[in-house]
Amino acid sequence: MSMTVILLTIVIVLFATLLLLLHHRLSYWHRLGIPHDKPSWLLGNLVEAQRTLSFADISRNIYLKYKGTGPFCGFYFFHRPAAVLLDFDLIKNVLIKDFANFADRGMFSNERDDPLTGHLFLLDGQKWRSLRNKLTPTFTSGKMKFMLPSIIEVTQNLVDVLGEKLQVDNVVELKELFSRYTIDIIGKVAFGLTCNSLRDPNAEFAIMGRRSFSESRHAPVVSGFMQSFPNLARCLRMRTIHDDVSEFFMRLVREIVEYREKNNIKCNDFMSILIDLRNDKKLRGENGEEKCLTVEEMAAQTFVFFIAGFETSSTTMSFVVYELAQRPLLQERLRREVLATFAKHNNEFTYECLNEMPYMDQVVSETVRKYPIVPHLNRQALNDYVVPGHPNYVIKKGMAVIIPSVGIHYDPDVYPNPEQWDPDRFTPEKVEQSDSVRWLAFGEGPRNCIGQRFGLMEIRIGLAHLLQKYRFSICDKTEIPLKINVKSFLISSLNGIYVKVEERGTTS
Repeated sequence: MSMTVILLTIVIVLFATLLLLLHHRLSYWHRLGIPHDKPSWLLGNLVEAQRTLSFADISRNIYLKYKGTGPFCGFYFFHRPAAVLLDFDLIKNVLIKDFANFADRGMFSNERDDPLTGHLFLLDGQKWRSLRNKLTPTFTSGKMKFMLPSIIEVTQNLVDVLGEKLQVDNVVELKELFSRYTIDIIGKVAFGLTCNSLRDPNAEFAIMGRRSFSESRHAPVVSGFMQSFPNLARCLRMRTIHDDVSEFFMRLVREIVEYREKNNIKCNDFMSILIDLRNDKKLRGENGEEKCLTVEEMAAQTFVFFIAGFETSSTTMSFVVYELAQRPLLQERLRREVLATFAKHNNEFTYECLNEMPYMDQVVSETVRKYPIVPHLNRQALNDYVVPGHPNYVIKKGMAVIIPSVGIHYDPDVYPNPEQWDPDRFTPEKVEQSDSVRWLAFGEGPRNCIGQRFGLMEIRIGLAHLLQKYRFSICDKTEIPLKINVKSFLISSLNGIYVKVEERGTTS
């Protein structure tokens, strides 16, 4: 037998083996009799992702399609079988009651080669627990009050910049303006820097921040491989963050830490809190070893503070103003509450003001119900889990678990007429009566969003100051309904959000 025939035979055998393995993997849910959509050989159930459908569309569609068929349905995240939860009792078990078995997210991180991925959102196991325990005290109400003056300073700059824009044109694009506002807040509060991107969109900090969020290092297929097989991707020393972005943030944090420690400088910001943690010799592990933060860990936490804080908050603010611009009566209702709150505190915004605007809370809650920035939550089973009351439904060890937040938020049995924006869904009485897992804008349970309090604070402060001085309304450039960017994992508008803005007196 010639060498050519032997090599050809080996290739055919290997190819056939690969096909059999793929078929076996992609028939997992079929063999178990669990409802699911038929997967494609290459992309699983993500064939239309970032082409004709967003991740939010896919998450919502599968939830609404299979709701009522069982406690969960099957899904293929590329070639990785995943369970999409459909039952509220099961969702509560995964997020809260049986959290110990679902504490991990199972997403790609690589602290060794990609240090900025070693942050709280991506880490699992004991590393996550240790870091969460260290960072939780940094987001208490006391620490938020500590950061308030910096946020107020940037917010006043936003009000001034918007006023200057109106001298040129009273039609304003909100998405870009608010993203620069939240970039300046994060720069100030997390890094102690005056970024001034509100006046200079090309500031280096703003450019690097946008690149870290919007420019993927890899094509979608490669990124999908890394999330489907995170352990293998780590062994291959793969990275997700661009080298220059990583070098910029690492250098920035290292220089700030060295300068402050050398000169004993204290500031009202997140970096100062991290430096205190870094130097706290009382932080020790189970074996007595010191567990102080390293510079790499500090850089990773400030990095995730940045990417999580600026885009989600700015997008939510944009959606709030967009909805209020279409409903002048509700806008006036919220504005009256804002003016009354300012008047009660001598026309100054204090930390106490945040708890004195209940309708503001309703408006923001309904906005992130209709536009949940992150469309679903990820968890991973640490051990086999038999769904209570459903012995044929087993979430196997290592399996990805998806909680479709956007699907729940658009469930007509939970929120009647879900396409309608209605803040009265979230009156204090209704919130008290509702199940917590039916509103998952910030997650739920021990692994909920640690920065929820901060994110809501900057949103409410920004909106309060804007409504105090400006009126928003629709115009010819206002897109109704909004077109959503299918290429973005987060829910965001495709073409920007344009509204008409008018300045008015504080008593009008």
